[in-house]
Amino acid sequence: MRNKQNLAIFENFKIRRHYHEKTETWYFSVIDIIAALTGQVDFQLARNYWKVLKNRLAKEESEVVTNCNRLKMMALES
Repeated sequence: MRNKQNLAIFENFKIRRHYHEKTETWYFSVIDIIAALTGQVDFQLARNYWKVLKNRLAKEESEVVTNCNRLKMMALES
């Protein structure tokens, strides 16, 4: 059985995640992962980083990013 906690810890950064029982699939917060990989502790700066990157990828006609709005995840406690 998988650990279905809402948070994963990576290098002292909390990564929000959600486990979908029906498809047995994990979903992770891209912004939280970007914050951990860049060492960014400011959520807004990590969010801006993703926004700029996503726009650059779209201009390059990359198929890595789909055209969808942000999905809601529970906010992290400070």
